[in-house]
Amino acid sequence: MELQDCGIAGLPEGLREGRPTPAPRLGALAVCLALLGGAVSAAPPDRYPASGGDIEITPFLHASVQVEHAGKVIHVDPWSLADLSRAKPADLILITDDPGHHLDVKAIERLRKPGAPVVITGKGKDRVPDGMVLANGQSATLAGIRVESIASYDLTPGEPVHPRGEANGYLITLGGRRLYFAGVTECVPEMRALKNVDVAFMPMNIPPARMAPSATAECVKALKPKVVYVNHYDNASANRLTNPKSEARSVYGGLTVAQTLNAFKDALKNEAVEVRLPDWYATSAPR
Repeated sequence: MELQDCGIAGLPEGLREGRPTPAPRLGALAVCLALLGGAVSAAPPDRYPASGGDIEITPFLHASVQVEHAGKVIHVDPWSLADLSRAKPADLILITDDPGHHLDVKAIERLRKPGAPVVITGKGKDRVPDGMVLANGQSATLAGIRVESIASYDLTPGEPVHPRGEANGYLITLGGRRLYFAGVTECVPEMRALKNVDVAFMPMNIPPARMAPSATAECVKALKPKVVYVNHYDNASANRLTNPKSEARSVYGGLTVAQTLNAFKDALKNEAVEVRLPDWYATSAPR
């Protein structure tokens, strides 16, 4: 690849069109960045005002996100398949569920400061023996941060994929602001009961047929956060990172992932909620 190939036409097709791009096709972008001598840098963290300074929010991959405030760093569901080159050592780690894209021991070991608390679900105790199980409804102050465990489960009739009591959402307070990480859940009563949420991280497109864009939007309307992020919305891309041969599939009714994101945003256009839609699948760790 030559430097002249690094205009918009030289970028991978998914990036040109604003769609999630499988990891193998990101190589062209890496080459372009090298040829451009670093002229393009990683996007800065998002910010949300709080007492004691802004809260900095850095999405990584799927459900993995870093939150920083007043010198404290919190990681939620860190995943070693993400590009963690910008990740900072964690004062606190929160794990919402037990599958590997939520509970990744390798990522925990890489990011955890010595002795930093790791909050896990009960099924993760065998993999993180010194982790703290915070059952739904329990709360604790860890690393100087108030953490509340919120129930996270399926409501759809039939055999639940995410049974009640097995996974957690978390509500944390930083600088007087309340941040809610819903985990993998439907719009359960425990979520609807929350008040005064400033920033919410909500799942969408959860298979099988849970939290469609309209359902996620209706849940946000009930929760009434000031800012909302949607994550965990492209399971096909996440699956390809662990199994490149996994087959692609549409999300709902033949919609693309980009169309579901647009549908979610459109459903909230008349609400007093700031919708932030960073690409949670734009980059992953080099293979």
